[in-house]
Amino acid sequence: MQQYRLEEWAVTEFGEAHLGDARRTERLVQLASLLGSQPTASLPDATDDPAILKAAYRFFDNDAIDPAQILASHTQATLTRLRQLPLVLAVQDTTYLDWTHHPATTGLGPLVHATQQGVLAHTTLAMTPERVPLGLLAQEVWARDPATFARKGDHKQRPIDEKESQKWLSSLATVAALHAACAPTHIVSVGDAEADVYDLFTAPRPLGVDLLVRAGQNRRVAQPEKRLWAAVEQAPVVATREVQVPRRERQAARRATVTVQWQAVTLRPPKRRAAEQLPEVAVWAVLAVEPAPPAGVEAVEWLLLTTVAVATTADARERLAWYECRWGIEVWHKVLKSGCQIEARQLESAARLHRCLALYSVVAWRIIYGTMLARAVPEAPCTLLLETEEWQALYCAIHHTPSPPEQPPPIRTAVRWIAQLGGFLGRKGDGEPGVTVLWRGFQHLVDLTTMYRIMRPPLPRRNVGND
Repeated sequence: MQQYRLEEWAVTEFGEAHLGDARRTERLVQLASLLGSQPTASLPDATDDPAILKAAYRFFDNDAIDPAQILASHTQATLTRLRQLPLVLAVQDTTYLDWTHHPATTGLGPLVHATQQGVLAHTTLAMTPERVPLGLLAQEVWARDPATFARKGDHKQRPIDEKESQKWLSSLATVAALHAACAPTHIVSVGDAEADVYDLFTAPRPLGVDLLVRAGQNRRVAQPEKRLWAAVEQAPVVATREVQVPRRERQAARRATVTVQWQAVTLRPPKRRAAEQLPEVAVWAVLAVEPAPPAGVEAVEWLLLTTVAVATTADARERLAWYECRWGIEVWHKVLKSGCQIEARQLESAARLHRCLALYSVVAWRIIYGTMLARAVPEAPCTLLLETEEWQALYCAIHHTPSPPEQPPPIRTAVRWIAQLGGFLGRKGDGEPGVTVLWRGFQHLVDLTTMYRIMRPPLPRRNVGND
């Protein structure tokens, strides 16, 4: 497992950025280190130096710096992590970034309605099946054109490259191109029901790149049942399984027991596109249904379409487990907004915010990485994540002692201590700490480490030559 301590991470993730001037790359690494150590802080608080603050604003204001190049270095580091693994999930999703309350910012566009202003970010996050995030593979950011936003009636008639649905194909194309650099890793692109776009299934994919998409439409199929849901529902129930249902508005996160059915099906193209002579597509469908949901709670029903063969019950269970990993990108969205406070950043244009977003996107990933790393390899030393002085300061603060031990604690223990700084109580039924208490805890750890460096006794001087 790759080490990822604070003083190394900025160089590892951003040190190879090609920004047209080596000094810009040096500035990016410096900013990443500062903002990574204090993700919730404002720019003035995080920099804590007027000269560095001025340089930070100059960096984000520089139109010669391409946000894609800021992320490109991180993506290459992500590919290095991918090469070590046989299977990786490329989870893609879109979020709204709302800057309505910053009316002076130019270049924004409508979000849900015309008066709500901001940009959309469609991100592809690489994850292991154990839900450890490996980094960003792609990110597309755009502001909607108000004129196009108001034109709703001809949506179905417009070609795919004129729709926002193109984002799913763009992500897949990027993943397919990157796969050449990390073969033979098997990459599965994962999307929710919005990704159920016929063009996605017909798009070219190299060997080793596949799809897993939740069905959002009751498509035509070549089976006798004629429609997708009917074709899969006639398959026998082969198993039951518990799945994680994420928190939704007015509904807490919960575990649900679902029945499992699967069936090979052949999708037929939409009738309205008959003139295009699109090919039929052979896929496997996995249906998960909750037969007895709690009172007043909507039952779980997922119908997943995948290009990865399903031949056994174990295969069907595995595809469901892969889809559950999709919640990881929603956690990343939460960290980006609530932890890194991206929507509170005040810059004068959408282009400047885009550069800021590219940097904070990686900062948000690092927070989740630490959280999930502690769950995946709990007994590994915490030096995978923390510098020596950081874990020593953490130990001394938690145990109220000036003297840390010689050996670092396990990473799970250290992460729980960090969460404790952020308000985690660690009671018997509390489970593992989440990202909210962790980003708060990391903020406190910065201050603790600074004080530890100031207050610790100096190391004894060596008496050279007088033995």
